[in-house]
Amino acid sequence: MERLYFILSLAAAFMFAAIPVMAQEDNGFKKFNVVEDFTDNGFQWFRDAQLLCAGNEAKSNAMTIGWGGIGTLWGRPSITVYVAEKRYTKEFMDSVAFFTVMSFDVKDSMVLTYMGSKSGRDGDKAQALGLHKAYTSNGTPYYTEASMVIECKIMYVAPFDPKGFKSDVPKKMYSNFPAGIHTMYIGEVVNAWKK
Repeated sequence: MERLYFILSLAAAFMFAAIPVMAQEDNGFKKFNVVEDFTDNGFQWFRDAQLLCAGNEAKSNAMTIGWGGIGTLWGRPSITVYVAEKRYTKEFMDSVAFFTVMSFDVKDSMVLTYMGSKSGRDGDKAQALGLHKAYTSNGTPYYTEASMVIECKIMYVAPFDPKGFKSDVPKKMYSNFPAGIHTMYIGEVVNAWKK
């Protein structure tokens, strides 16, 4: 009987150890409605820098982003993000259906600086910073240290077409930009949490 109890205890411990953290409420987050309760200035929000993350429980990557759009498209609340073709995160954005955009408090600005200056190809940036990875019910990664997490389901993807550049702004931007042309990802906001 003791042996059976020991085996069951080991099995239970293994089973619970293999279950990833998925309850945002357990990490201090509360769900909110972006349409009614998002109070940040949409023109300033991305300029302040956010963190974009994509992947799954096996592998993921995050990068700092300073471009984006918040609004409504096709009758859905949406966030648009842009990822250059040579960025490591692009591989993850192209292979999953969901992504997260995260805000960090000013005291955590080192997170955004590091995530924007290092490549995930060279190592696990989250691990290097001591961030704790968790997952939404859709399996989308986020970091428990974030102050806000918005989860989006990708609705549309397209790279910028240089034939469509109608002003000198994008022409100058890409005339000497080693990371390549950006791809636009429009995501429907399906979940949002903040602390």
